[in-house]
Amino acid sequence: MLNLALIIVLSYLVGSIPTSIIVGRAVKGIDIRNYGSGNPGGTNVIRVVGLGWGIFVILFDAFKGFFATAFISKWFYHGEIATILNFTTVQIIAGCFSVIGHVWTVFAGFKGGKGVSTSAGMLLGIAPFDLLIALLVFVFIVASTRYVSLGSIVSAILFPGIIFLTEKIFGVKHSDFMTLLIFGSAIAILIVYRHKSNIKRLLSGTENKLSFGRK
Repeated sequence: MLNLALIIVLSYLVGSIPTSIIVGRAVKGIDIRNYGSGNPGGTNVIRVVGLGWGIFVILFDAFKGFFATAFISKWFYHGEIATILNFTTVQIIAGCFSVIGHVWTVFAGFKGGKGVSTSAGMLLGIAPFDLLIALLVFVFIVASTRYVSLGSIVSAILFPGIIFLTEKIFGVKHSDFMTLLIFGSAIAILIVYRHKSNIKRLLSGTENKLSFGRK
């Protein structure tokens, strides 16, 4: 199972690239974890560094998840692993480990972001239609409330249900429905868990709304 081990390790390392920390240091000479919300993610980069750089971080973090599912899994899907696991399962494993790498990055003391963008990139490579629906929910909530955390939490909670509805009601066939549903639920739980401090602030009315820093 050497190929599976390579997929897991490489996906984790790609996911571990601390994009927001690199951008914060390169653009402003700061550690983004010491400013704004303290979270090393794209939303905090928007607040502290600027809109353009924040969008770059969000897109790159998403690309990490997509790269793992679309490329790393494909490169090593041969030999013994292909006789044991189907390709979609291997994609899901690769994507999940890219998310784990983002959340617990080896390059920043195992303290990373909350995994939303990387999870979105992962799902883009596996379930793009379901992701589109979740993104529409996210955009609507953020546009209405300016709480990025609320949009992330609600979208994560709804995602397993979206997978179920598109498969059972709308007839969208997923290559490995049950595996996707299980891992989609696990990722949703992880995202909600990573937002536990945001949930407390939302309930107390002290959560930061989306604002834009200057370049």
